[in-house]
Amino acid sequence: MTNEKAVAEKLLQINAIKLSPQQPFTWASGWKSPIYCDNRRVLSFPFVRDFIKSEMCNVVFEQFPTADVLVGVATAGIPWGAMVADQLKLPFIYVRPKPKEHGLGNQIEGFYEKGQKVVVVEDLISTGKSSLEVVEVLRKAEVEVVGMVSIFTYGFEVATKAFAAAKLDYKSLTNYATLIELAVEKGIVTAEQQNTLLNWRQDPANWDANQ
Repeated sequence: MTNEKAVAEKLLQINAIKLSPQQPFTWASGWKSPIYCDNRRVLSFPFVRDFIKSEMCNVVFEQFPTADVLVGVATAGIPWGAMVADQLKLPFIYVRPKPKEHGLGNQIEGFYEKGQKVVVVEDLISTGKSSLEVVEVLRKAEVEVVGMVSIFTYGFEVATKAFAAAKLDYKSLTNYATLIELAVEKGIVTAEQQNTLLNWRQDPANWDANQ
């Protein structure tokens, strides 16, 4: 079993990912989706949490060996960034969605220096918009963003294009295509449902479960 499949299997085991092609979920964006990913749930399962943390450490160590600092994206990326930074003995900072409205007014919390190489830690990449907004904040702070690592990505074309435009490398531990392949192998979804699930990713904004 590949690492991507092993991670996907863990997420399915603890119901961090739910598949429901016949009764789709509604995202905050209003999109109808046959999948719901809640990686915060992983934090409640120590052995799965440790496995995911180890996989993230491997990615940072192998893919982004020049990293000076790890950066968590508030809020879901903070625990993962902190755990991986602790394991790799790297400094850790995090980025708020907007500057703090009192005190020092920081948007970036923690100590860093201009010119340092940083890796951003996310739990999930969908369109990539919120993730790349954090990258922009960091670049304005004059640190060098060398990459991003996440637990899961839907693999949307819009995200692929956005990261390419931002000239940023990113790596997810697992992805939608791997997840669906595993779900079919395990009999969680049928071949017919597989087509529905794959069609959704092509045009999620206009997807219809009955098509």
